[in-house]
Amino acid sequence: MSMLVLTVDTATPAVTAGVVRLDADTVEVLAEQVTVDPRAHAERLTPNIVGALADAQVAVDRLGAVVVGCGPGPFTGLRVGMATAAAFGHALGIPVRGVCSLDAIAVGVEGDVLVVTDARRREVYWARYREGVRVDGPAVNAAADVPTGATAVAGSPEHAALFDLPRLAPVYPTAAGLVAAVSNWAEEPEPLVPLYLRRPDATPQAAAR
Repeated sequence: MSMLVLTVDTATPAVTAGVVRLDADTVEVLAEQVTVDPRAHAERLTPNIVGALADAQVAVDRLGAVVVGCGPGPFTGLRVGMATAAAFGHALGIPVRGVCSLDAIAVGVEGDVLVVTDARRREVYWARYREGVRVDGPAVNAAADVPTGATAVAGSPEHAALFDLPRLAPVYPTAAGLVAAVSNWAEEPEPLVPLYLRRPDATPQAAAR
């Protein structure tokens, strides 16, 4: 199987878009554009996608699939990325596969590793991995309430620093990580389900009595 894949992730402050060539078990990143700005998901995602396609010299009609990070992450950021990925898939008639964004950070990491990202409200999104395979989570907790036992931590540097563990290099989901996090390319993709893990910050006001 040889296929060109568009990758999108907006679950963290990194607004990530990439173009990847998937050939059997080989993942080759042709281009990747990343903007780190927690307030720029809506503004930067489409330009980053267009830029990545241009850098890869790939016309949009050559894409065979879209892979999008489904969180966990803030409501607004996830909605931007997943809606954009779904729109590309619908317009092009190609499958859209959702993956856990924490899985995309953990791909290829050896050992028993904790991956954390910013959940705001003095909390972290987290999951634990053994040789790159998720064994616990994803969940959202205060750092002090995250189960211990990992031998290293990866993810958001600011939040990884809350744990007394050696820090590993992966910080944000990458184009290669998103593609590698797809468990089975032969299966029909599941419907996209955002991993909010809690209610959105903005809620409708109660009706006046």
